[in-house]
Formats: sequence, structure tokens, C-alpha cells
Amino acid sequence: MGDMADVDFGDMLDMLARDYNTRAILMYVEGITQARKFMSAARGVARLKPVIVLKAGRHAAAAKAAASHTGSMAGSAAVYDAAFARAGLVRVIGLGELFDAAETLGHAITPRNERLAILTNGGGVGIVATDLLIDEGGELATLLPRTITQLDKLLPPIWSRANPVDIVGDADGARYAAALDALADDRNVGAVLAMNVPTALSSPEEAAHAIVGAAGRKVVPVIGCWIGGPQAEAGRRVLHDAGIPAYDTPLRAVRGFMHIIAYRRGQRALQRTPPSISEARSDTHLVRAIVNGALAENRQVLTEPEAKRVLAAYGIPVVPTEIVLDASEAAHAATRIGFPVAVKILSRQISHKSDVGGVALDLLSEEAVVDAVRTMTGKALVQAPKARIDGFVVQPMIKRPHATELILGAAEDPVFGPILMVGHGGVAAEVIDDKALALPPLDLVLAEDALSRTRVDRLLRGYRDRAPAARGAVAEAMVRLSQLIADVDEIAELDINPLLVDADGVVALDARIVVRKPTGQERAARFAIRPYPSELETEVQHGEERLRLRPIRPQDEDLLNDFTRHLSPEDIRLRFFGPLRELSHEMAARLTQIDYDREMAFLLLDGEALLGVGRLAADPDFEQAEFALVVASDRQRRGYGELLLRHVLAYARTRGIKRVVGQVLRENSKMLDLAKRLGFKREGGTAGGAGSAGHADLRLMKVLDEKLPE
Repeated sequence: MGDMADVDFGDMLDMLARDYNTRAILMYVEGITQARKFMSAARGVARLKPVIVLKAGRHAAAAKAAASHTGSMAGSAAVYDAAFARAGLVRVIGLGELFDAAETLGHAITPRNERLAILTNGGGVGIVATDLLIDEGGELATLLPRTITQLDKLLPPIWSRANPVDIVGDADGARYAAALDALADDRNVGAVLAMNVPTALSSPEEAAHAIVGAAGRKVVPVIGCWIGGPQAEAGRRVLHDAGIPAYDTPLRAVRGFMHIIAYRRGQRALQRTPPSISEARSDTHLVRAIVNGALAENRQVLTEPEAKRVLAAYGIPVVPTEIVLDASEAAHAATRIGFPVAVKILSRQISHKSDVGGVALDLLSEEAVVDAVRTMTGKALVQAPKARIDGFVVQPMIKRPHATELILGAAEDPVFGPILMVGHGGVAAEVIDDKALALPPLDLVLAEDALSRTRVDRLLRGYRDRAPAARGAVAEAMVRLSQLIADVDEIAELDINPLLVDADGVVALDARIVVRKPTGQERAARFAIRPYPSELETEVQHGEERLRLRPIRPQDEDLLNDFTRHLSPEDIRLRFFGPLRELSHEMAARLTQIDYDREMAFLLLDGEALLGVGRLAADPDFEQAEFALVVASDRQRRGYGELLLRHVLAYARTRGIKRVVGQVLRENSKMLDLAKRLGFKREGGTAGGAGSAGHADLRLMKVLDEKLPE
């Protein structure tokens, strides 16, 4: 790609997505330019075909020194990993693995589940492959009792009687085929790794021919591993010519299988429907007032009480806080709150209070509070002599003996913009270095996925007498944090450390927020993935009705399914160009989980009732976009279609799109009449198009330089 002065990775991915002859895409990446274009293109193509990426420069210097834990813990390699995972790309380490992944994924292998059976004529290599599979995070299939009984009849008495299935060194082709057929009948087996080591008692080439010809090969996916030189090479060639990936070492074969699993998981992640979260107060006006107040004082860091007010404004639970000026007021506040209490120093110039001895915990009396205030004042004067002490913070000690300390944070990457972090918290957060990064915007599914990639998550799932923690509450806090930084661009960095979590939920004990002056850009323009555009929500007066228009959300899958089920068969045919009983999950996910940068779908709602959907999908250059429109069958002829289409065209104009086109069946007179009223022109038909047999579809085109008819 060279220096990518003009054509970059995003352009190439868009082109290769449309290329029918491209089955898989391999990428060597040193750096990404235009992150939003790249993420849009990558997420789009990953739904269609595998994309395998090798990122060079993984150990480059970490991001610039930052004022928050999050900023200092988020290195560039980890951010790239998070971006690739969010787009559904398969990440590899070296050139050999890059081409091995292409070997497996290019064959479009689809395992029945994620459990692997190993079939081998050498017990040793079977054990080696098992170890490697576990090391790579894979799972060995447990054979059903009937499968073992069936293999007992087919194999010598000394076979392993377990997975790996060791069919002994003298195994001929017939034994390979019989064992593969038996494994194919086992529903616990998702795929089979067939292995062969050269012996004087059998032919590797014969064994390969037997695998290719086995009936079970058509039932369960097979990966080959023929170990050795020229003789084994002949067997690998037989497998390869038959469309079976073939490797020469157990490590390469096992990684090939794990690449398939990684791709499978990425596809599922792109199609998972997130649940809705409970509505909570999101007081953006209050947050902006707090942030603007700090900026007016030329402060870049909010005080702890200010930071907690910001979190509370977005529904994140915080510990109650009182601000006092001196030791006497601190003692009285502690008495009101009730002992034990925590006391912290309050200063606009001190970033990390514990570093200067500015935190005292478990204080049990007024005397202890007074002593703590005096002690921390003295330490602060020595260790931060230029810092102005504004007062002290008094809080109740939160007694949650089984709680775990987490850290949640947000920072800004120079390439991908805002990133979120979750990990093991506390004062040793950087030392423990247990974290996972995620690109916002987040939903509950993406948040829980990030949490599951941390080591501390094992503690949260419960152990011994420790009940499982409220992982869902952590995920909800991450979603609300994601929404906060999307709504308020002035927030540059943010830490919640520690965030206590146990079976009863979460509470933020301390928080730190770094702010900066507004950039003057469009809201959330810095995001690599455009967040939900809440600014496009609007109410419209339609005759006597007050209706609502808003963009579609991923959580709308059930709403869309119910709407589609109530469409008449004729309306289904006119909208989808063919019969459709109901939307599949994959199709519904694709229609609801859209890329807001390139696509838009507006829902027209009367209360909670969905009246219609208007869609727009732009090409990568925003020269042209295609529209689609459907109105509820029992609410037609009331002007809803024209209302929706006018709204879609107005939005297209704001995005700089020059032409809007659409495919309409020739007999869809209502749509043709509406398009004519709004100035669309016919561009001819395509006989035998996407319509039903005997019909033709018409292409309509509207140039947006023209004014819409009144």
C-alpha cells in the first residue's frame, strides 16, 4: 500500500468486499489512517469473508505519558488488538501464521461446534497436539459412549479408547476412514484433526486418499497434519487438492483450527443482539456545567466531588461524599455520616492523592479524623509544596468484605480516538497490568466480552464460598461510561478506581476526570465507530398525530421482527423482492446493527408502535446511496411513507450524498407514485431482477441538488 497518500486500507477493503473472486483477505499493517473509514470497511467486509491481519510494530513505545491510569496503561498494540477484534478480523503474529490462517479460512470451513477430535496413528503427536490445543485456548471433544463402543468394533484392542483417538502405527487407509466416519457421527465433535506420522507399516499417501474418500468427511470438517518429508508431502498434496487444509506440524494445524474458531467467534460477535439496559438519568446539561466551570478556571482535572457528580449524572453508583475545609469540620462530618469513615485531601493540583499520603481509611473516631487531616496536610506540604489545599473529602467506609476492586477508564488514542478500559483495580493497577480495551460505543454484549478478557473476571464468577459478583452491573457501568464520553467531547481521560463490585452491584469509590476545551468538531467525530446519533431523534406533527422519528438501535431486533411478522405477504414481497416468512436472526441483526457512518435506518413510531422504516445505505465515497422503505400494512395510505422518505432524503443531503437510488418492482404502484411526487426519475428496468418470476424491477434515481417538491 506504500504511504497511502490517496488509496488506503479502507478503500482496498471496500473494493475487495465487492470482488466475488476474493475468498479471504490477508493484511500486513504497520499503521492505520482514517480510522473511522477503516473500521466501517473492515466491519462490512468481515461479515462477508475472512480478513486476517498481521500487525507489525507490536512493541513500539506505548502511548504518550498521560494523567490517568487508563492513558498510561493503554499501549498502541493493545488498542490495535481491540480495534481488530471489534471489526471481526482474525489477528495473527507472524508471516507463517498469516498464510496458515489463509489456508484454513480460505476453505470456508464451518465447524459444528468449537470442540476438536484428534485422529492419529501416533500417540505421541496426538498428546502434543492436545497440549497445544489447550495452550491456544481450544477445547478437546469428549467422545460419547456409543462412539467409543463403535470404535471398539473397528480398531485394534490397544487403541487409546479416548480423544485423541490413537488408531495405532500400523493403521491403513481403511482404518482411518472407518474411524473418521465414527467421529463424524458424534455430535460432540465439531471438527476432526487427522494426523499421520510416517511408519514402515503404512503409506501416508494411502491414508490421505482414505480421508478424502471417507463419507464422514462430508459430515464434519477435517484438517490434516501429515508430519514428515517427501512421503508426507505427497499425502499433504492429496489433502490439499481435495480442499482439505494440510499442515506439516501439530502447532500449525492446531493454530489453523483456532483461526477458524476465532473467525467463528468474530462472526457471532457481529451478530449478537445486546439486551436493553434500564433507563437512567443522563443529565448531560449538569455534566457540561461542571466541565465548563473547571475550564473557566483553567483547570484540566475535575475535583473528586465534581467527578463523582458527573458519574452520578449518568447513573453510575458513587459513594456519598461531603466536602469540608478543615479538621474540625471533617470531624463533625464524620459524626454525621457514621464511623468508620475515609478522609481524602482535596486539591486541584494533586492528581493521585495516595502518592502524597492524601488518603486515610477506616477512621473510627473524631480524634482519628483530626489526626489524619493534620498528618496528610503536613505530608502534602512536603511532597507537593506548590499545591493549594482546597479542603478535604469525608466519605463512609464501604464495607463489602467480598468485593473486588476494578478499574474502569477512558482515554484517547491518536489513531482510533476514545478507548475504554476495564481491569484489576486498586493502587497496584499498573503493576498487576490486568486489563482489556474496547472501542466505544459499547452495548452490554461488547462490555461483558471485554470484561471476560481479563484475569480478574475469574474472581468475579465466584469461587469457594465467594458468590458470583454482579458482572452485569459492571457491564452496565461500562455502557454508561461509553455514553458519557460520547455525549461530552470535552472529557479527554477518565478513571474510576476503584470500582467495587460484589453480588450486590457496583459502587465507584474514587474517580478522576481530565477535561479539555471543545474541539469544535461534530459531536463524537473523534470516535472510530460513530456512536448512536441521539441528536437525530425528533418529534414530528403529522396532521393530528404527534409522531416520533429516531435511528434504529441494535436492541430493536424484537421490535423489527414483530413489525415484519405483521406485514402482509404482498408487502413482504414488494419490500424484500420475494417471499419471506420471518427474518432470520442473522438478517435481523444486519438490519438493526448498522454502521451509523455509512447507513441509517429511521423508525417512525406512534408511542411504542412501529409505523414504518426508512433506510439509506451510502457507498464508501458518499457519492450515491440506496434507499428502502416499508410501512405497516394496516397503517398505509396515511402519508407515513412520504413522511419517512422526505426525512431520509433530507438526511442524505446533510451527509453530502449527491444521488439517491432505489430498486422498485414494476407493479409497486404506490412506491412508484410516491417516488414520482418527490422527483425521482426512472432509469429503466432489469428483466428477471430481484422480483418474483415474470416481473421486472425499476431503478429510480433522485439528484439531491434538486429541490424537493412541496
